[in-house]
Amino acid sequence: MNLKLFILTLFSFSTLVINAQSDSSSPYSLYGLGMENSNYFGGFTALGNTGIGYRSSSNINKSNPASLSSTSTQSFLYEFGLNSTFSNKKDKSTTQHESDFNFTHLAMAFALKNNWGLSFGLLPYTKVNYEIDIVKPIEGNTNYYLTNIIGAGGINQVFFSSGIKVVENLSFGVEIAALFGSITQKQWIYVGNTTSYIKKSDNFFGLGLNAGIQYTIKNIVGTETTIGATINMPTTLNGKNHDFEGYKTMEGTQISIYDNSDDDLNDFDLPLKLGIGISSKINANFLVNMDYRKNYWSETDQTSSNNSFNNQTIYGIGVEYKLSSDLNNYWNRAKYRAGFNYNTGYLKITDEEINNYNFSIGVGLPISKDGVSNVNINYSYGKEGTIKKQLVEDKYHKLSINLSLLGHWFQKQKIF
Repeated sequence: MNLKLFILTLFSFSTLVINAQSDSSSPYSLYGLGMENSNYFGGFTALGNTGIGYRSSSNINKSNPASLSSTSTQSFLYEFGLNSTFSNKKDKSTTQHESDFNFTHLAMAFALKNNWGLSFGLLPYTKVNYEIDIVKPIEGNTNYYLTNIIGAGGINQVFFSSGIKVVENLSFGVEIAALFGSITQKQWIYVGNTTSYIKKSDNFFGLGLNAGIQYTIKNIVGTETTIGATINMPTTLNGKNHDFEGYKTMEGTQISIYDNSDDDLNDFDLPLKLGIGISSKINANFLVNMDYRKNYWSETDQTSSNNSFNNQTIYGIGVEYKLSSDLNNYWNRAKYRAGFNYNTGYLKITDEEINNYNFSIGVGLPISKDGVSNVNINYSYGKEGTIKKQLVEDKYHKLSINLSLLGHWFQKQKIF
């Protein structure tokens, strides 16, 4: 890929990622900043969303910035992804089928010098996408009024990461992330011949700091084992809002009741997040990842009348397999993956945890002779939520395609 084409791709996908917040609609994105993004780079989605201990010279690993110390010199890694989600949502009385398609991320990485790598990129951090209809009787008569509520938007993340090997087998990395975005809620109330309209737009911005470490040990479990750990420091997002309220009659007359902008919002706090992971190369063809994460949402003290934010625990395991080390055959260069992820969730609504689990499989198909550039195809099946206490259960199928490319940009051309 030449430089002009790559810059055009960068611009196009940056615009698409910013404007494509939603992965799939979820009533639970009504709370807080929305549902956290669950899309991982490369083949990590098929590995059960693991990667804290994973190291590779030819993959961008967003899970741990320390992994950047393994980035190949004289090369440039770039990756973008898209996914499609098919979901079946139900409560105790109704069922709804939905589908969605989105671009998910854009990232690049390169080595400044041997054992020192840099990465930067753009991706959605949270997603808001819901629609709720409420029908209630009008007090004093037999008529009803309808309230239609639609939420959209979310928070984006621009990140800059660096990882360096500090001593033999030990690497350290840091990441600085800018979080920004807008969450909009529109509400229509239909009563007789009059429609009331309320629009609330909340805009947020904040800076986050994350760090990671990896240590590699030879011949403990298999040929090579890497232990990794990460920490995401608590982050405060500052916000401003714009509120508008008005109504419209059947004759088309529109009257503004209230229009106010740039009011300060209460700060929204993101929690301390800790993670530990192990990645073991059993042999040249078989790899196992295991991750454990703990997010301390209860320390942010964010609650409302019917929900609370609780500490979140995430478990993940994944395996990767190659048929053979003989790369002369195309299918020997392919990587086959499978994984499982369980997430307790951070929301508790009417005393019910909104947890999530998914099973995943995938394949990395080489598109270069050396097998470094790949198309990663990942499929996940999972369930989120419950039908208890008038809540919603979501069973979903997710297909993601990530393109991971390696370009040799820093090599001098030889003239014969």
